[in-house]
Amino acid sequence: MIQNKTDERGTQKVQEGVILSNKMDKTVVVGVTTKKAHPLYGKYVTRTRKFVAHDEKNECGMGDTVKIMESRPLSRTKRWKVIEIVEKAVITEDPTQLM
Repeated sequence: MIQNKTDERGTQKVQEGVILSNKMDKTVVVGVTTKKAHPLYGKYVTRTRKFVAHDEKNECGMGDTVKIMESRPLSRTKRWKVIEIVEKAVITEDPTQLM
């Protein structure tokens, strides 16, 4: 879902996704999932796109749902910033519950 946010720098895209990786310092990988109908058959196809985003405070964890906003290039691959953690992931102590 793409929304636009307007401020003094113009209009930036805002998307919502799930944290796939947080192993880098101040950087997270966010997976944004979209559903699109196939043009001929009409069946919905799920597509996931990965974005590398800046997490200034290192507060995002694996599985968290976040909102990211388009920004200026921060590195070779980072063009997005985490603006809000929508929902924290539930962490279980028992690893057998993950399967």
